[in-house]
Amino acid sequence: MQAILALEDGRIFRGTSFGASTERSGEVVFNTSLTGYQEIFTDPSYAGQIVVLTNPHIGNYGTTPSDAESVKPFIEGLVTREFSPVCSNWRSTQVADEYLERYGVPVISDIDTRAVVRHLRANGVMRGVLAAGDNLNEQELVARARAIKKMEGTDLASKVTTREIYVWNAEEPRNQTGDSLLPATENADRETLHVVAYDFGIKQNILRMLTRENLRVTVVPATTPASDVLAMNPDGVFFSNGPGDPEPLEYAQQNIRAIQGKKPMFGICLGHQLFGLALGGKTYKLKFGHHGGNHPILNHRTGKVEITAQNHNFNVDPASLPADVEQTHTNLNDHTLAGLRHKTDPMFSVQYHPEASPGPHDSHYLFRDFRTMMEEWKK
Repeated sequence: MQAILALEDGRIFRGTSFGASTERSGEVVFNTSLTGYQEIFTDPSYAGQIVVLTNPHIGNYGTTPSDAESVKPFIEGLVTREFSPVCSNWRSTQVADEYLERYGVPVISDIDTRAVVRHLRANGVMRGVLAAGDNLNEQELVARARAIKKMEGTDLASKVTTREIYVWNAEEPRNQTGDSLLPATENADRETLHVVAYDFGIKQNILRMLTRENLRVTVVPATTPASDVLAMNPDGVFFSNGPGDPEPLEYAQQNIRAIQGKKPMFGICLGHQLFGLALGGKTYKLKFGHHGGNHPILNHRTGKVEITAQNHNFNVDPASLPADVEQTHTNLNDHTLAGLRHKTDPMFSVQYHPEASPGPHDSHYLFRDFRTMMEEWKK
C-alpha cells in the first residue's frame, strides 16, 4: 500500500506503507540516533510529533517490553528509509511492524529521508500529515496539515501524565545472564531517601536511575499542587521531561516557586525549561529542535565534554536568566543553554537526557549529584 507524507508548505513524499493503515498528523521532526528506535517510539516527549529517523535501517532488531520507555508508543507517525517487516534478535518479542500497527501508528518507508531532513533543516520543523492508502488526495492532505494546531502555546504534558499517584517499583532491566543493565552504584547501602517525581511525560529509565541511587520514588500527576507534594515530606522533588511548549504550564511554574528553597529539586528537559521560566527567564522555540543521541555538551564546572541524548523543541534563553542563576552546561553544536543551577537554593536542571537509554551514559553522574544534594540538605 502507498503512503504519503504531506507537509504544510506543500512538499510531498511518497513511499510504502507499514504499521497502521491510517492517517495521523503532527509536527514533523528528525532524530539522528543510530540505535534505540523503540525508546524513541515510546518516549512521551514525542507526543504530537511525526518522527523522521536518519538511520536508514529501522525495525531490524524488533521490539521488546524491556526497551519501552512507557506503556505505549507516543509518536504520531514514523518516517524511514528502509523499514524491516521482519527482525532478527534473541531479545525481540514482536516485530516493529506489528508493534506499531497494534497501537495505530502509521509508517512510511522507501523514501529519501535525507531529503526530508535537509528540507526541515533549511525551513524549520513544520506540521505534516502521514496517511496510508492508494487513492489519497495530496492537496487535501496539505490542507489538513496547515490546519493542525501549532506546538507553540500547547500544553501536552497534562495529556500524557499519569492520572494517579503511584510508587515506582519495577525491576531493573537485565541481560541474558541475569546481570543488571544499569551501572553499579555506591549508594546501595546508604539510607533510602524519598523523592517525589512530577510526571510531565516521564521515561521509565529515569525512574530506574533514581532507584539505582537508593531513592524511593513516588510519581505524581503533572498538576499536583505543591502543597500536596510538600505534605509527603520528600527528601527531594524531581521534574521530568515531557512534550509541548513549557510556557502554558503555569501550574508547574507556580509549583516550582512554591517548593524552591524548601526541598532540593532536579529537572530534566521540560523540567529544565520550567525551572528557567519559574526563575524569571524566558523560553523560545528552536528552528528544528535537538533530537538524537550524539549531542556534545560542555560542562563548565569540570571542563569536560559529555556526549548526550536530547529530545526537545524549546530552549531557555540564557540572557533572560537573573544573576542568581549559574549557567552550568552549553550545547557545543549551537551554543544554546544546556544546564543551570541556582546559586543559593538547592536546584539544578539540564536540557538533555542523562538517563539515556540505550545511551550514551556520560551524564549518569547527575543522579548521584541529586542524591548528594539531598544528603547535604538534610544535615
